[in-house]
Amino acid sequence: MDLALLRTFVTVHRAGSFTRAAALLGLSQPAVTSQIRTLERQLGRPLFLRRARGVTPTPIGDELAHKAAPHLDALVEIAESGPAEDPFLRTLHLAGPPEFTAERALPSLTELTREDGRGLTLRASFGTTEETLDGLAAGHHDLAISTARPRGALLSATALCDEEHVLVAAPRWAERIGPGTLHRAGPSTLERIPVVEVHESLPFVTRYWASVFDSRPAAPGTVVVPDLRAVLACAAAGAGLAVLPRYLCTAALERREVVALHEPTVPPLRTYFLVIRTGTLVMPHIARAHEWLEQAAADWC
Repeated sequence: MDLALLRTFVTVHRAGSFTRAAALLGLSQPAVTSQIRTLERQLGRPLFLRRARGVTPTPIGDELAHKAAPHLDALVEIAESGPAEDPFLRTLHLAGPPEFTAERALPSLTELTREDGRGLTLRASFGTTEETLDGLAAGHHDLAISTARPRGALLSATALCDEEHVLVAAPRWAERIGPGTLHRAGPSTLERIPVVEVHESLPFVTRYWASVFDSRPAAPGTVVVPDLRAVLACAAAGAGLAVLPRYLCTAALERREVVALHEPTVPPLRTYFLVIRTGTLVMPHIARAHEWLEQAAADWC
């Protein structure tokens, strides 16, 4: 059986689509379709059911993928590293949300770039969850940090850490509300405070209100800026209230540049995931970065 056909088959099985598999393999879609048909003729059994959106493996297809994928991944590891090549002299392409990637992931990974000439070469890009996962699936990134667990077999996710969200504002807003008022009167107390957010849909404030107050925020965004670090700066300057990850605003809270307007018994949490294309942990530079971030995350939670 041709190993090239098996490689194409496993890629399609993980991608769930001839189109996406073609992009990952650097082939045209007709070439991928032709290779799968050739393999199906050789086996005398269908491997995929064609759907309106992508393909679904048949039981025979699932069985073959389960048997073949580990061996193909091992061959990829041999081909990628090679006996004469230092496995650490590789470029790692990382993608994720700008604030978390900049504040958490990159400072940790730079330790791997300073290993006496044996370190990784690092390239990073920022994007939304959808952009990041699409780029990873298309082969533009090696490793991604996401706030959503991807579906399907193409991508594999590991829970990395949880971040706690805090409702904050400049001290003058807390003084204007008065101590205990929010607890007694509820979220309506906050309606007269402007809102600072990363998007017009108020994703952080809306999630906080739903989780803590079981309601929706009434005030629209007064300042909307697509970076949580800028949101923090605006909130500290007195522009209004904001919901921020605690790791991002801890120093500002300690300096009382902002104060927590509310401390719920169970604070809202958001989980970050470390995501790879299935099978790529056989590559030493990806495996090392993945392991390093998992170890570092133990101190982030």
